[in-house]
Amino acid sequence: MSESGMPCARSEATRLLCAGVYLDNTFRSSVIEQLVQHEERPIAPSVGVDAVPVLAHALRARKLEVPTALLLLCVWVGFFVIDYAYGSPWGEMAMAWPLGYGALCLVMWSVRASSGLGTAVYTVDRTTLRAAVPGQRGRLLALAPIGSRVLVAVYWALALTGFVFGSAANWPAVLFPILIALTIWLHRTRVSGVLRSELGREEFAELPRAELPPYDRYRRISASVEREQHAGLTIYDPFRPFIGVGSPYEPWSFALELKRRGSAEPGLAPLTSAQVIELIRPRLEALRDAAAATSLDRLKDMEIKEFVYLPAGVTRADVPYDVETVRQHLREAVDEGGEARRHFLRIRVGADEQVVVSVLVRVHTQGGMLVLEVVPHVLNPVRPEYRAVDVIAEHSTENLVRDGVRALLSAPTASFAAAVSAVRTLVSAFMIWLIEPERALPDGPVTSVRELGSTKDISLFQEMDISRYVKTIQDRIASGVGDALSSKGYETERFDRQVVQVSEGNVFIGTMSGGAVAAGQGAKAKHGPGGEKS
Repeated sequence: MSESGMPCARSEATRLLCAGVYLDNTFRSSVIEQLVQHEERPIAPSVGVDAVPVLAHALRARKLEVPTALLLLCVWVGFFVIDYAYGSPWGEMAMAWPLGYGALCLVMWSVRASSGLGTAVYTVDRTTLRAAVPGQRGRLLALAPIGSRVLVAVYWALALTGFVFGSAANWPAVLFPILIALTIWLHRTRVSGVLRSELGREEFAELPRAELPPYDRYRRISASVEREQHAGLTIYDPFRPFIGVGSPYEPWSFALELKRRGSAEPGLAPLTSAQVIELIRPRLEALRDAAAATSLDRLKDMEIKEFVYLPAGVTRADVPYDVETVRQHLREAVDEGGEARRHFLRIRVGADEQVVVSVLVRVHTQGGMLVLEVVPHVLNPVRPEYRAVDVIAEHSTENLVRDGVRALLSAPTASFAAAVSAVRTLVSAFMIWLIEPERALPDGPVTSVRELGSTKDISLFQEMDISRYVKTIQDRIASGVGDALSSKGYETERFDRQVVQVSEGNVFIGTMSGGAVAAGQGAKAKHGPGGEKS
């Protein structure tokens, strides 16, 4: 993979995340917040994705919503003014229709937001979601849209009844919601055009990569993301380790005193961490080659890479990411036992929109001891709702009647979502102007684009895959460490016993906090004030 990350620019995960910023306002806002509003933070390692086009589409989606929000504001102002001028048909209660429709918008938006579905102005209807995510969240998808449709039906029944059989002053109750629906329809047409023409499978693979707007700030951010997201090193905060690779999955470690065998050849050089790493790597490569030759297992795409974590404290612009400096860090850090610069061997399986398993291995051989730390992490799949882009892309042309009905039904939710989006945009712009993030104090990444767009759910089959990948990789790691001990004339009996204990799940790290480590199932470690461990 090149340092620029261009191969990942065409990955399926990148495509779905680019579509997700149009379908999920919360995801889009989080991407912009992390990469633009917090420009002082280096980007976390991007696992199988390219963050540049995701951010480019996020900014573009926000830009599309701004004129929609302004037009809706004009319509709403007209709704209140005209309704007040013509008088309320409900006795002395002024502006009953706009207040009633506004309450409807708030309720429908709240229902959708609480359901966990996307809250963008372009709302995905139940039919599209069912086609995109068959069998997922069936009860949730069934209840929320039905309740929303009932509310819409009640409003229109009252409005049309009042217009036909009541006072002529009821006409704003019919006209302005239709104008709101037309505004939403225009926005939906623009967004669906982007999804069809740029984010369909074939179109995404052939078109040039989306780039950030041509302004100094975005040029600077784009250049930083390009050099950081797939580099061989990253910045970390001690209280936020391993950002970008997901959640820990049963990490474990053990310490072993290095004792020479009586039959060992005299004069053998001490065992180094680099030698252990170099004996682990061939076993993993053999596993990858065997999977590629005999099956379609995702182990055939295993990525094996040495990686260095540097402590936060240097400004983002001063961190060296050039190839030679990264290689120097890798060479020097591999045999260090310090608690600042940390060297890991990172083994990664799976980099598409499904589960990604990363196993990070660190070896210490100082002080006559061998310490092996194995920290598996799991990155959950991309949110399944983002696959709605494929259903939308399947319809190459618009159906005016169908799209008009969808716009009418989604107008209340989309109208309130446009207001929320406009407020978020104003707040984001104000915060960037106020705090000048490019001048803020150095900090480490908090999350990654891939993590922001991941679902919380994992199926049983995926759990089984995770367990298989982790156990298979751990077996190769143990084999390499055992061979390293044997080749240098060290006893391996205690090592073999500890490996058996680990494989049976009896010895692993319970929790890690600020660098403190506890061994034993259910154990906890706490990093106290002043660096004291308890």
